Amino acid sequence: MKKFIIYTAAVISLLGISSCEKGFLDVNTDPNNPTETTPNFLLPSIIANGLAMQGYESYQLTGLLTQNIGRRAAPNSGVEQYFLAANVRPFQDTYQIVGANIGPMISIAQQEGSPYYVGAGKIMYAMILAHATDLLGDIPYSEAFQPALTISPKYDSQEDIYKAVNQLLDEGVVELQKPASSNSRAFYITTPSISGDILYKGVTASWIKLAYSIKARQANHLTKKASYDGNAILTLIDKGITSNTEDAQLQYQAVTSTVLNSTNVLGPTRNNMSALTYGRYFIEMLNGKNLLGNEALPDDPRFPIMAAAGSTGTQPGANNAQALGTGIVSDFYTSWYGLDLGVLPVLTNAEVRFIEAEAAFRAGAATRDRAYAAYIAGIRAHMDKIGVAAAARDLYIASPAVAQSAAALTLKNIMEQKYIALFMNPESWADMRKLDYDPTIYTGFYYPVGANPNAKNLYPRRTLYPLTEIQLNPAEVEKQGANAPDYLLKPLWWNQP
Repeated sequence: MKKFIIYTAAVISLLGISSCEKGFLDVNTDPNNPTETTPNFLLPSIIANGLAMQGYESYQLTGLLTQNIGRRAAPNSGVEQYFLAANVRPFQDTYQIVGANIGPMISIAQQEGSPYYVGAGKIMYAMILAHATDLLGDIPYSEAFQPALTISPKYDSQEDIYKAVNQLLDEGVVELQKPASSNSRAFYITTPSISGDILYKGVTASWIKLAYSIKARQANHLTKKASYDGNAILTLIDKGITSNTEDAQLQYQAVTSTVLNSTNVLGPTRNNMSALTYGRYFIEMLNGKNLLGNEALPDDPRFPIMAAAGSTGTQPGANNAQALGTGIVSDFYTSWYGLDLGVLPVLTNAEVRFIEAEAAFRAGAATRDRAYAAYIAGIRAHMDKIGVAAAARDLYIASPAVAQSAAALTLKNIMEQKYIALFMNPESWADMRKLDYDPTIYTGFYYPVGANPNAKNLYPRRTLYPLTEIQLNPAEVEKQGANAPDYLLKPLWWNQP
């Protein structure tokens, strides 16, 4: 696993302030507050925050909408009941916390001749743009990060954002394929302190595989488009992530004198999950009800690792979760995903295998064997990742919960296993929307008790723009029709023919 260091301080004063001539004015220069920095000190923050932002979205929005989790309190007109509020996080993370540092880092890296930092910056920019557009739809790009030009940038269409994401990924790959001798600065630095590429520790081949995996993920959203090509996606897959050691993830670590705020965003120290427990639908994917039709049959061996043993979960708005014992904040913290020093997976080998399985399945009979092999590999990759014993893993794969041949494989088989493997990953909501919450695939998915009447007994398709955009960029927000009470039902571009 890649270990991440989330630095407590990063230099963000990147305006290129020129130094004055030596003289008495130097008395006003603070040596502890530099006005310049180098790419190796900017990239760690870009990586760490760029991945962590997806963890924040998972517990505030997408995990509730996919019924991975739910509230233990009484119905409260919350997200899980489709009362969506103006959502600040995608904009704040994309355009301030992460994105604002990427352009300056790329510029400095280009000036000093460090193409690997340019490549990593472009791939990270593509990742956060893809994440934001898949939540919101149209977002700023061509006029973003230009405050001297406008504080009300136009929204580029999601179709154009997808093109930009692909272009950034292609450009990133080109930079990372350059010889090491073309770099004026090491890509991963360990002395006097760790800096630079904290994701893959300087292994450019892993960055390139990540880029192709993102391209495959985004292309696989376009199943309703005439341009969708399963075989083309398989070509991307062939260049993408192939093992768990290449997963893009945050590995949290113990706090030290130089590393703070490094505990899991889903862990007990952060205490973001105190009012939450597991969703009933998610639990029923593990206890046999959905996959086997009988809760009395053996549980998925991932059940005690991913959730609390014996959990029944909570149905959105119904407040029917098992009561917790006195003094227990949340049973979520028993999960492999809820450990303080745990892992936050963002794009994994298991996900890529399920993308491969779906693309091969959709490509037709000629690739059905490949679809089945990838489906089994995805289950195995996820089980291995979270620590399921090999014997229990193999017994489950041989059980009726898993398709036993290529001829028996269905899209439902693929997507229900992908749902389990992508627990608390925002990409799971993209899958549900892409498939229109199809009840023949997501069998047993609950409609909330006390749901927002503006949802009209339908399921959400997008989140809302933040209040700052509503106030400061009202013309663009209105152009989207985002002030309508049922705007949450408007399909994204990729979810339309």
